[in-house]
Amino acid sequence: MPIRPTTAIIAGGLLCTILAFGFAAATGPALVADLQDKADRAIAKAGGRGIKADFTSFGGASSRHPVLSGGERSSEALRDKVAKAVGAIPGVGGVHWIDGSARAQAAKAGGTPLHCQDDVDALLRARTIRFEESSAAIDPASRELVDEVANALRPCLGAIIAITGHTDSSGTEPGNIALSQARADAIRLALINRGIPSDGLRARGVGSSEPVPGLDPADPANRRIEFSVIATVPLAPTPVDTPGPR
Repeated sequence: MPIRPTTAIIAGGLLCTILAFGFAAATGPALVADLQDKADRAIAKAGGRGIKADFTSFGGASSRHPVLSGGERSSEALRDKVAKAVGAIPGVGGVHWIDGSARAQAAKAGGTPLHCQDDVDALLRARTIRFEESSAAIDPASRELVDEVANALRPCLGAIIAITGHTDSSGTEPGNIALSQARADAIRLALINRGIPSDGLRARGVGSSEPVPGLDPADPANRRIEFSVIATVPLAPTPVDTPGPR
């Protein structure tokens, strides 16, 4: 019995599909291993200490779309630099961070301050988020202020919210940095508990290195938490992810 053209077309399509899956299974791990090696070198060259690229999908399959993790305390400029370095590797698809905060194709680091910045500054102009002495535990009297800060930040969700902890110059600077970091982390957790998504929050402690302008570095008023609310930049697809002409 002669084979109908339709049957031949279907059979040919199935054969191509089978061959394609077989080729992918055979070459996928090797391709990903090569991309992984190049990504590791690109991250190291960019200065991304502690940052890793994962070339596996959520289902465990090989993927050319890496997920970056680590570097939570790195600056936005460094995170952007690392993501762009990985995204520039031939064969790499869209690059994103595990916290969903940024992609390699962000047009630039930084952005534009949002109105929430003014709202938070107004709240903290007359009051200060206080902590228990030599501790990262938020003083109970400051919890209402943290509530107000969270409410002020809520209209700007999707932005990068930097939380910076400061101390005065009393004590050793390594101890000051550790304490200011712990307090910034405590505020980050408090905001998360109040419904602010974790992916946009960045916490860092700078010790006594950035006193209030005009104040003696030893002045207790330098013990403070500051917030910077920065608009994110719209994402753009990578060339490899942009559909070509039909």
